[in-house]
Amino acid sequence: MDFNFTEEQEMVRDGLSRLVRESYDIETRRGVVASESGWRPEIWAQLAELGILGMPFSEEDGGFGGGPVDAMVVMQEFGKGLVVEPFVPTVVCAGGFFKHAGTAAQKEEHIGGIVSGERTYAFAYAEPRGRYDLADLETTAKKDGSGYVLNGHKAVVIGAPWGSHLVVTARTSGERRDHDGISVFVIDKNATGVVTLDYPTVDGRRASEVYFENAAIPAEALIGEEGKALPLIERVIDEAIAAQCAEACGAMKVAHAMTVEYSRQRKQFGVPIGSFQVLQHRMVDMYTEYEQALSMTYFATLKLDESERERKLAASAAKVRVGQAAHRVGQDAIQIHGGMGMTDELAIGHYFKRLTIFDSEFGNIDHHMKRHVALASARSA
Repeated sequence: MDFNFTEEQEMVRDGLSRLVRESYDIETRRGVVASESGWRPEIWAQLAELGILGMPFSEEDGGFGGGPVDAMVVMQEFGKGLVVEPFVPTVVCAGGFFKHAGTAAQKEEHIGGIVSGERTYAFAYAEPRGRYDLADLETTAKKDGSGYVLNGHKAVVIGAPWGSHLVVTARTSGERRDHDGISVFVIDKNATGVVTLDYPTVDGRRASEVYFENAAIPAEALIGEEGKALPLIERVIDEAIAAQCAEACGAMKVAHAMTVEYSRQRKQFGVPIGSFQVLQHRMVDMYTEYEQALSMTYFATLKLDESERERKLAASAAKVRVGQAAHRVGQDAIQIHGGMGMTDELAIGHYFKRLTIFDSEFGNIDHHMKRHVALASARSA
């Protein structure tokens, strides 16, 4: 495997690193998170101007010819600054659906809107009783003439308060938990019958409970083949997992650096606490966890275009390993900082919250451990 980045990717990394340093210091982020909107549309427009929103799309789809590695580069830098703008929901998730299964008209309309920065999307897939089972759907889309009528409830839809559109999973046939009969639709968030309850998340982002009450959607809102969308959903979520693993690695790198710097400044018994061997060992362990997580993120990202089985194995392995590392790095950082590390004034508390929430998105450690074991067992049988 080639772990070297291209010259263009390094240029993007340098430019994004500079943008995050200048526009996302912790005081600025704290103000953005506390504001009424909770994000900065001007930053989103700047990302579109720089071509960041179009990087993962092919030139045929109106993008700049990149792919998962480019998304990984972006998300690492976003993780370093705890950027809240909805890159994963819009570019990776919604963009992934249109890229892999969209019609020519859908690609022109929706990918074009993403690349230009004119549209933002949220991925409404989780349900209150579904846990992490992507096939456990109570939201239904029933045929009504040439279109569909959508009813149901989607929970913790990250980025929905900022979204102009929603990408929604729904059951078009079959029984709850059947793998067949699942479809994906794109719907205007302001459409009649769409009701949202918005709220802030513990890590500084925004989410919504989304209710569909006889929401009428046209036939052209269907993405891909009706009733056969589960493999597509799994593919897009695996891509989102790889991207968020990269984000977690960026956050871990900064959390470790902050902890090392704090240990040099904080004194106890007249000497810096960083001189205590037990804390030195902890900080070395934190760095080791970060490096292992980064390696697994690279591995999962490079496996995204391989067979379905290899992709799933790699994505689940990365989610487990990065999740474990995020827990360890976040918790050790707080313990070395002491109780003040959890205060809003210190940046490390914000990194700890993001690293903690990472585990619950797109399946936690236990879920992906079971998924990986099941896939590996099936292969060896």
